[in-house]
Parts: sequence; structure tokens; C-alpha cells
Amino acid sequence: MAKGYEIEGKIHLINDIQTFNSGFSKREFVVEVEDGKFPQQIKFEAVKEKTSLTDGLRVGDPVKVFFDIRGNEYNGRYFVNLNAWKLERAGGGGGGGGSAPAGLPSQAFDDGPPSHLSEPPAGFGNDDDGDEIPF
Repeated sequence: MAKGYEIEGKIHLINDIQTFNSGFSKREFVVEVEDGKFPQQIKFEAVKEKTSLTDGLRVGDPVKVFFDIRGNEYNGRYFVNLNAWKLERAGGGGGGGGSAPAGLPSQAFDDGPPSHLSEPPAGFGNDDDGDEIPF
């Protein structure tokens, strides 16, 4: 069973949703996390129905990301993905009230952990050109 992790930071980048020939979809986003003198920019991905997690968020918004670590091998190369399954507005300790983006609840941006692994569907990445990575 996968272990869940969480981290707080600010949205740095939200990419468009990518949809592949197999129907598999994902959205990548980057969260900047304070780490002493050198902030870290950490890329997460949200897959399938979780691609909507970042809807309504903007660059600079404080968030808490709940995620799993996924590892894959493809054609002898190994990849690690941080699979986000829940976002919450972070409780920005300063004087500001920190309201959620319009139309979103003030705390949770999702209802809970995934009910399945974030594996791509069987046969994904078996295109004729062989260049497409299956996640």
C-alpha cells in the first residue's frame, strides 16, 4: 500500500491538461516550497479525474498538497512521479483571511484519497513511434 505525503507551499505554475491517444489525461503543476536560503520548485501531477484539482487556483496561491510517490520503468529508464490526489488551501499564518478562489470551498479542493492507483490504462504508450512515455 502506498504511503501518503503532504507538503505546503505556493503555486508556481499550472500547466494545461495533457490527453494522450489512449484517453489517459494528466495535468502537471509546480509548488514552490521554502527550504532555507534556496526555495524548492517541486513538480506534481494529477491524473485522470484529479486533473481538476487545480481549477480556480492561480500562481501565488498557498496550498497544501497531499500526494503519493510513484515509480515506473519504461524501456530501461526509471521515472519518479509525485501523484497529487488532494489540495487544500494552506492556512497562511499572517493577518490575511485567505479566502478560497471564487466558487471553491475554503478548505478542501477534493474529497479524499484515490480509490485506485494512478497507473495508466493497459496498452498505454504502445504507439507505433515508441516515443511516448506511458505516464
